[in-house]
Formats: sequence, structure tokens, C-alpha cells
Amino acid sequence: MENNNKAVVLRFNKEVIEQGNQESFKELMDDNFINHTAREGMNNGPAGMRYMFEEVLRPAFSDIKVIIYDQIAEGDKVTTRKAITGTHTGPLMGIPPTGEKITIDVIDIVTVKNGRYFGHWGMNTLSALIAKLSKH
Repeated sequence: MENNNKAVVLRFNKEVIEQGNQESFKELMDDNFINHTAREGMNNGPAGMRYMFEEVLRPAFSDIKVIIYDQIAEGDKVTTRKAITGTHTGPLMGIPPTGEKITIDVIDIVTVKNGRYFGHWGMNTLSALIAKLSKH
């Protein structure tokens, strides 16, 4: 089970975050998904996750890549240490493009049920990146 769950998380990172594949998003995201660490005021369901990738990150970083450093699975949970990289070529939360190469470091825990994302907890360095880019 753990290896199957790790494969689901790897697939989500590559096909959804990196490639923007909406069919994969629909296939891998449970209708009852909850993002337990969604930003305050943000939708914590599937729509919030779609918004974050399709309206915030992918338009801001034209060559977005996900680098997986570690994955640890136990039961229905998969913990991943990764980096999201790219070039800041589009607006990011009101910050005009800088052309800078960026890295967002992420550690997240995903609950996988029946091959789909069911829950998410995460920590990332997006806030620090926004602070840095806003000083340009």
C-alpha cells in the first residue's frame, strides 16, 4: 500500500503541479479532500488546490519543475520533501515578473485513500519568496 500511495503523490507532483494536467487532477483529487494548512480565507477543498497551482504558481513560473528529494510512507500517509523551481516570468500575487530563478522548499504530508488525495498538511517557503521578490 505504501508504495502505491507514494506513486500517487509522485504522479500528482509531476502531472498536476509540473505539467498542469487537469485530467490527472480530477482523477487524483477526492471530492472530500481537505487542505488542513490552506491560507486563511482560501478554499481548503479541491478548488483551492486547483487555484493555487493554476492561478498562482503556474502563471508566475513558466518553467515550473518539482524535484522530489525524499518520500516516506506509512499507512495512508505520504510525507514528501521537495522543491518547486522555475523562473519568475509572470505576476505572482501582485509582484511583477523579475526573471529570477526561484525555489520554493516544501514538506508536505498527504493522506491517500483509494488512490486519491484525501488530506494535506504542509509547510513551504512561499511567503519568504514573496517577501524577497517584493523588494525588487
